[in-house]
Amino acid sequence: MNKITLKQALIPFITIILTTFIWFVPLNLGYFTMMVAALVTILASYVEYKGKLFSSLGFRREKFTLKNILFFAPLVAGILFLFYAFVLVPGLTKVTGVPLDYSGFEDFKGNLPACLVALVYIWITAGFGEEIVFRGYFMRQFVKLFGESKISIVINILVFACFFGFLHAYQGITGQLVTGVIGALIAIIFYIKKYDLWFAVAVHGFFDTIALLCVYFDCL
Repeated sequence: MNKITLKQALIPFITIILTTFIWFVPLNLGYFTMMVAALVTILASYVEYKGKLFSSLGFRREKFTLKNILFFAPLVAGILFLFYAFVLVPGLTKVTGVPLDYSGFEDFKGNLPACLVALVYIWITAGFGEEIVFRGYFMRQFVKLFGESKISIVINILVFACFFGFLHAYQGITGQLVTGVIGALIAIIFYIKKYDLWFAVAVHGFFDTIALLCVYFDCL
């Protein structure tokens, strides 16, 4: 593991405090909460890496290919969603005895204008926002600080998967567990793809797009 300077250790520490403050202090940011958190992590990356801002998060030009973004990412997202819908949700619902709370999505059933607005929102906040924060920044910083040993990678994935699930409390305990598992699987994909954030964003975005379609047609 490379020697870490005080600046390289201090910046992520401050960033974690700021993002935690944004999430848990009632700032009334509403739907913009995740985007503000993403902007904080982008600013932190800029201060630390400057000219390597985007590559430091995992946005590398050579990784952005139409085959990856428009074929492999939707394919992986589709497989993940099948696992989510037919294995994960039913299985964890039996374990917790509490159905996943979809009440927050009632307004989107059969409502095309609302779904179109939501589609833009989920790509910006969930696809880009959550992936920049959790995979692009937190996971990459963890690797920088603690290396890439097997145990380090496992802890890295588990810690941020738990945090990712915790932030989805509006879906109930089952929703938190389900989201945590999906977050862990996307993190594993991110690691296998050698920290390709374009791919993680696309998988997350297409996964949520499929979910939104299911909500629209009342399939969930």
